[in-house]
Amino acid sequence: MKVGRIQIGGGAPVTVQAMTDTPTRDAPATIAQIEALAQAGCDIVRLAVKDMEDARALGRIKAEVELPLVADVHFDHRLALAAVEGGVDKIRLNPGNLRRREHVEAVVSACAERGIPIRIGVNAGSVPEELLERHRDEGDRQEQMAAAMVEAAMEHVRLLEERGFRDIVVSLKAFDLRTTWLANRRFRRERNYPLHLGITEAGLPPAGIARSALGIGALLREGIGETIRVSLTGDPVLQARVGREILQALELNTAGIVLITCPTCGRCEVDLAGLARSVEERLRPIDVELRRAGRSLRVAVMGCVVNGPGEAREADVGVAGGSGKGVVFVSGKPVATVAESQLASALVEQVSALVSS
Repeated sequence: MKVGRIQIGGGAPVTVQAMTDTPTRDAPATIAQIEALAQAGCDIVRLAVKDMEDARALGRIKAEVELPLVADVHFDHRLALAAVEGGVDKIRLNPGNLRRREHVEAVVSACAERGIPIRIGVNAGSVPEELLERHRDEGDRQEQMAAAMVEAAMEHVRLLEERGFRDIVVSLKAFDLRTTWLANRRFRRERNYPLHLGITEAGLPPAGIARSALGIGALLREGIGETIRVSLTGDPVLQARVGREILQALELNTAGIVLITCPTCGRCEVDLAGLARSVEERLRPIDVELRRAGRSLRVAVMGCVVNGPGEAREADVGVAGGSGKGVVFVSGKPVATVAESQLASALVEQVSALVSS
């Protein structure tokens, strides 16, 4: 299936999603944030559509950005219909709060006419109580919740299928990892629609990063999941960066720059944290260029003589710090020894030369 120009499922690379936190009605602010998300490695962006003013802004936003847009709709099916008219690339519905069958049918009909996929999103916090009651005898609380979540999703999947609609993405999210794992594994046994993975309300970094990486990563390692969203409290740009790092760590998407840095210890004789931050910031434009070209590059910023020279040699470009200075390596060979104050510039210069060669 395609969401705008982005393929989901069917053997396509796993994609990264994020959600804006600007008021959607504020088109200029939302456009600016979408552009920042694109630079951070986001593939698809979701926007909250709380009312008709938000819905009316979608067309203006769509005309100014390249990323596919997903309209996040709750409670009122008329907002979904307005979003379709605004040209969005996907609709997200929550079966826990859009319960009238005829309303869902109206949205399905509008999406079918325009070839717009629908994501059925089920969160543990909005599963109807009656569904939980049906599964009270199925193991522990997490198993019961997972079964109820899948049933909630399947009710809407069948409703769409009955109308011949199969451009479906499903998400089954909970805060606790085991419930999320159980629900997604159970759904995958039922249907093979693309799964959107995430740990809902994962929290603040670093706890939310750890929870998301473990929750999403475990399923991806099993071959479950076609698109992901890291739900961190705070800047959405960080959501996209962490999502991309998860895919790089699992070697599911290695395009761009992989930055290797040591944790520092008492042996370190340079300001490694400052050096690494400077390098990361200066390399961001090159990172975007490489991701768009589907190319990868390993860059190492190391702080001492124990592991530093080896890691720097293994990288495409690297530096190994010493006492107020460092050695720059390119393709495994030392090319220069420079003062600490010049290390970032020397490394970035070598990366630029290697990329353009």
